[in-house]
Amino acid sequence: MKTKRARKLPPIRELFQKFRAFLQRMGLDALKELRWQNFLLLIGAGCVNAVGVTMFLAPVNLYDSGMSGTAMLLWQATPPQYTLSLFLVILNVPLFLFGLKKQGWCFTVYSIWAVLVYSAASFVITDILPVDVTASSPFAGQDLLLCAIFGGMVSGAGSGLTIRLGGAIDGMEVLGVTFAKGLGLTVGSFVMIYNVILYLFIGIIFNSWILPLYSIITYFAGNKTIDFIVEGLDKAKSVMIVTMREEEICQALSDEFGRGITQINARGYFSGAEKCVIYFVVNRFQIPKVKHLVTTIDPAAFITVTEISDVMGTSVKQK
Repeated sequence: MKTKRARKLPPIRELFQKFRAFLQRMGLDALKELRWQNFLLLIGAGCVNAVGVTMFLAPVNLYDSGMSGTAMLLWQATPPQYTLSLFLVILNVPLFLFGLKKQGWCFTVYSIWAVLVYSAASFVITDILPVDVTASSPFAGQDLLLCAIFGGMVSGAGSGLTIRLGGAIDGMEVLGVTFAKGLGLTVGSFVMIYNVILYLFIGIIFNSWILPLYSIITYFAGNKTIDFIVEGLDKAKSVMIVTMREEEICQALSDEFGRGITQINARGYFSGAEKCVIYFVVNRFQIPKVKHLVTTIDPAAFITVTEISDVMGTSVKQK
């Protein structure tokens, strides 16, 4: 008797290419920039975020920041049938769709995918896995300080990875980008004000300030972790040197560091003298050496050092 051979599914890359071609035919050309690898990595990011929130924060009634913290508050203040996963989707997905025009299709698709994964992973942890997360953390027990610090770090790692992959896991950032400028605030200030109001509201509802204060620790631990994931521990520094002895300085920098250097022609406003601006990127540990080399050659050189959040491309190295 002949048996039907199971049809072999095409590899995920081929499926993704067909999906992109379909979207392109639908007029959504911007989505051709989507990467299937990012969707796979965002699954990990969403799961990490869910672990931080459901296994560290929620069991001891601590709160995340932004829409995630708001979802946790609504989850704990409503009947059991209204789950954390439900509120995460209800609060975040409309915000990402609201910011579609400003943020673009790729950001919106990545963000909604990350939120859906985060929501699904939270549901699996709280309602399916044989792990008790109702009264204490499986890792830190009822120690509020440990839960606050590590809950913030773990959830921050998930959020930071999501940002690195081109999306966001909390819709509060979209609100900040949309409304902060009109209110005369930066995006960071807008988000911070929202979180302060959220924690004040929590303190008033539960008539206790202990949990909101520990939640502030969570907020700062999460922010620092996001910065580390997005920008790295050793942030690059850009050095701009205004000098009239550019050839000697560039040769010395090239000999010492073996990296590419950019020269920009300039002219002094008051003196009218022709000068050169040297642009050079190093790490923070190399700054003292750069200053020493430059001032040794030209004591009158004007030097500025600026922190760089991210570097793309490669600098041409000396052969």
